[in-house]
Amino acid sequence: MPRQSPRDESGRGDPARTLELLWGTREPPSRGPKPGLTIARIVAAAIAIADAEGLEALSMRRLAAELGVGTMSLYRYVPGKAELIDVMLDTVFGQVAVPTEGEGWRATLEHSAREGWAMYQRHPWAALAETRPVLGPNALDGYEALLRVMATTALAPGDVVNAVELVSGYVAGFARRVVEESEATRRTGVSNEEWWSARESFWEQYFDVERYPSITAMWEAGAYEARADAFEFGLQRVLDGVAAYLDR
Repeated sequence: MPRQSPRDESGRGDPARTLELLWGTREPPSRGPKPGLTIARIVAAAIAIADAEGLEALSMRRLAAELGVGTMSLYRYVPGKAELIDVMLDTVFGQVAVPTEGEGWRATLEHSAREGWAMYQRHPWAALAETRPVLGPNALDGYEALLRVMATTALAPGDVVNAVELVSGYVAGFARRVVEESEATRRTGVSNEEWWSARESFWEQYFDVERYPSITAMWEAGAYEARADAFEFGLQRVLDGVAAYLDR
């Protein structure tokens, strides 16, 4: 399935101007009529478009129309879509509660992972857009807090970083896979159920139970309908692995 354009991924804007926006050091427009917009309002409108229709539906022209201003007015605040995406990402990362100390490393990573998964469910586009680190305050605040908690364990500094990135990578990867499946449905107009229904003949004409006995056994045992929550299963196994490594 084709992915969205690389232009719709993080880290592709002008570095200096992106960092100015992320950290609030970009000076507001000083010429022309009195500013009627704010970065926060622009970002909120952009997120709303991406949430509803996907990031590819977002353009500076579309965003300007939603805000009721001319397209050129936006460029007084935001250099372009590439820089805007990083700010959008850091904004939604701010919805993930920063972990607090005192709960223990596993409870902290578990809670943060669930919060992250919930954020990706609210903003599916973020799972596809996040390809390089977003060096904004919200992203770094969460990362700092997780490192601080894991640093209280017996892990070596390098493994503290590995453990945090293992869990965050699992969450982002799981979200990306789920979002890509739903994007296929949206782009083609064919749901997973419809896709499988159109291939019902496969099971009678092509599938060989003797060649694939394990698949057959799992099917007959109802495994594909009785599976536990896939995200939770994977998360717990990842955390089990970190715990086993710590025990050693």
